[in-house]
Amino acid sequence: MAGHMQTGEAGRIYVWEVPVRLTHWVNVFSIVVLSFTGYYIGNPYIQVSEREVFGSYFMGNMRFLHMLFAFIFVASLLLRTYWAFFGGNQWASWKALVPFITPEGRGKLRMMLEYYFFVRREPPTVLGHNALAGFTYGFIVLFYFIQTFTGFALYGQANPGGFWWTTTGWIFLFISNQMIRLIHHLLMWLIIAFALHHIYSAFLVDAEEANGLMSSIFSGWKFVCPNDKKSKDE
Repeated sequence: MAGHMQTGEAGRIYVWEVPVRLTHWVNVFSIVVLSFTGYYIGNPYIQVSEREVFGSYFMGNMRFLHMLFAFIFVASLLLRTYWAFFGGNQWASWKALVPFITPEGRGKLRMMLEYYFFVRREPPTVLGHNALAGFTYGFIVLFYFIQTFTGFALYGQANPGGFWWTTTGWIFLFISNQMIRLIHHLLMWLIIAFALHHIYSAFLVDAEEANGLMSSIFSGWKFVCPNDKKSKDE
């Protein structure tokens, strides 16, 4: 299916639309700030003299930054979720996160696994996310929402009876405060580990496919050979 495909020059295809690229980079920056400030909140590793102008409220500033970027991150998630269901092209669709629901998707998932296990010499070439990447992103999106929920649950404890406590406080009937903190902390490290692998695999697949994968997250465009059957995104 090639619905909503926009083409310019021969072999050049507009894959990643502006909302996809925008939310990608907002997420990147937000995760960096949230990880830095969140780790500090849990383990204040920066010592600031009380004589500094900002010294007496350094933790408060860290918490403010953490919550500010939490709201920015949530806004980005909401926009990307809307785009996945209602606004985006075929490559931005939520269906990319569940490739196993179709025989074709399961076949592409198997081929990508064969490539990573050195059974297959070349990766299956697709225009959007390959099936294994899409499947992995599905878990990452789930992690994002769990991380957001646990973060606001912890935040809501500062104001019992407030909006966030009313919305998320019920979780403490089933899971202890310390366990919620542990989940929030461990998910941070899982997301960081994913980000490192994501960068590595993006460079790897870009070198293998030679289709402008790395530049496409800035420009939106990928390059394919019109006569190459492997490059057809069916």
